Amino acid sequence: MSRETLRGWMSRAGLWRAGRQKLKQVHVWRPRRAAVGELVLMDSSPFRWLEDRGPACQLIAMIDDASSRVWGRLVPHDSTEENLRTLGGWLERYGRPLALYTDKNSLFFTSRPVQWEEQLRDLPARTQFGRALAELDIEWIAAHSPQAKGRIERLFGTLQDRLVKELRLAEIATLEQANRFLQITFWPFWERRFTVQPAQASNAHRRLERAHRLEQILSVRVVRTVAADHTVKWNGQRWGVPRAQVCAGLPGARAEIERRLDGSHWLRFRGRYLPLVACPAAPPPSASPSGLRPPGLADRKPKPRTRIKTKYTPPANHPWRQPWKRTFLSCEKPDISTLR
Repeated sequence: MSRETLRGWMSRAGLWRAGRQKLKQVHVWRPRRAAVGELVLMDSSPFRWLEDRGPACQLIAMIDDASSRVWGRLVPHDSTEENLRTLGGWLERYGRPLALYTDKNSLFFTSRPVQWEEQLRDLPARTQFGRALAELDIEWIAAHSPQAKGRIERLFGTLQDRLVKELRLAEIATLEQANRFLQITFWPFWERRFTVQPAQASNAHRRLERAHRLEQILSVRVVRTVAADHTVKWNGQRWGVPRAQVCAGLPGARAEIERRLDGSHWLRFRGRYLPLVACPAAPPPSASPSGLRPPGLADRKPKPRTRIKTKYTPPANHPWRQPWKRTFLSCEKPDISTLR
């Protein structure tokens, strides 16, 4: 049978529909988690929170799924360091949640291939934020659509109306004033007004153990090779280990540079933390503080450049240019009268 005949039979039998049918994504309502700390949602919202009084900024917020408890900060830009600071604020106040729910932003999700250091330790490819969550034993759950994290999306819709008005009434124009207002006034008001009673009275948050050093976990780390002069390079800057902190086996070894949230840099090598100091940049070869050439170079004569000849031209006294010499070199008998 031809294709069209078979299609007609299938259409009459209800097995064929004309046109390509697009499958609709189905979103199913999900109940709240039973206890506080089982699931915490985290996201950022770029908005003119300070309107025209201050700079453009973003609100990084975290909300508990069971009780709608909120914590957040206004930051100039959405970065790994600012998200780690916001997570650190939640950890210091409430403890470690069981799971963290975010979107698939590049700060939380990466598609890069697994590096060989990670393969040796049997680790997946993770971002700096994902590595911090793994060290804190917090499960990371990725949302596949904005509707999946609707609770924090609705939170931003409410804050873009209420918080903007509160900041306007308080005449706040800087990020420092805004974060102080959030911590002292707004978030306590929000907890009294909008939090709900969870289904279970238990708290699933886990306290921070002695081994959980937040200044080390909430940091940015990269792996570099230590040079022979005990220095490492990162983002065009050279960092050196002080002479008093130098240990055996450091030159040529692979070590981790750790940039903490307070701006300090440390070298993590064999379980030890060695402080790093910034090395001054080397001046250009022809530059000097006075703007003159270094002493000793003014009297030097530049070396002449060697010219490469592409075609050889015989000089005037070359035997090829002398008729009598050319005669001797030829096979013919020479004329003696010409030699006189």
